[in-house]
Amino acid sequence: MCYSAQVHAEHKKFQRTTGASMDIKDYVRLFWQASGPGDGDRRPRVPRAMEIGFLRDGPTEIADLIRQWDAIEVTALEQEMFRQRRRVADAERTLKIRITKKAQEDVRIGGNKVDQAKARIATLKRTEPMPSDTRIFPGHYCHVLVSEGGQRVIRPMRYQCRPAGKPSSYDKRYPGTYNARRDNLKGFWKHQFGHTHGLLIADVFFENVEVEGQNKVLAFTPRTGEPMLIACLWSQWRDPKGEEPDLYSFAAITDAPEPEVAAAGHDRTIINIKPEHVDAWLNPDPANLDALYAIFDDRQHPYYEHRLVA
Repeated sequence: MCYSAQVHAEHKKFQRTTGASMDIKDYVRLFWQASGPGDGDRRPRVPRAMEIGFLRDGPTEIADLIRQWDAIEVTALEQEMFRQRRRVADAERTLKIRITKKAQEDVRIGGNKVDQAKARIATLKRTEPMPSDTRIFPGHYCHVLVSEGGQRVIRPMRYQCRPAGKPSSYDKRYPGTYNARRDNLKGFWKHQFGHTHGLLIADVFFENVEVEGQNKVLAFTPRTGEPMLIACLWSQWRDPKGEEPDLYSFAAITDAPEPEVAAAGHDRTIINIKPEHVDAWLNPDPANLDALYAIFDDRQHPYYEHRLVA
């Protein structure tokens, strides 16, 4: 179901790859959210590589908002480290007197939380992204390529589609809407399929598989080393009451697994379309759905090598 992927998250790289333009207002709105940094502290969930790209290359309006979020988060993390170090110190004093399960747990949990906070601060201080900084999960925002007026445009969209007309509670009721199955495109996804198409560009996709009765995560990468052009559907959601901001969100389309993916233990594979079909995919004719299925059938079939992640 492609529950996670390493995506092209730096906007300059994405634009060079696709020849797309970018609407700055979309990104300012994303990082500002409903009320902006400092009022509610609802930092958007985006891959850190996207933020590093804006911090390095601008635009200034976006970079300044990210710096504000960084400052807010670093302050909170430093305060958390202080609390957890005090927790550990108190527990260690107790353990010198007597051994208790609570004190042992406080030392373990407090130490882990200090390490987590340190790691996050290190991430926020990086100026060059690591592969882990490009990874997205359902609920994260990333660049998605769409077509508007025949022109390629990139928009920030949430990876988990909330179809227009559905209530916001839909996200919790149906958490799997980051995956659009090919065999359900004319059913559940009929208002998006043939109408609102996008592309996610990724280097790796991740899947949960069962290995010897245990859940494991496998990372699949094309042997060719070329980026995957993942066919997606998207929707623009508007709150009928006008109380919540507009939401752009998307789902990746999946099909029956490639043989090597099936052999590794998973039953779905993303649809990796060929470069020559990009514009036809992004500008669909709703009266000719057969042409869209033909794009799926003529997709790229690189051998997907896999490795165990966890």
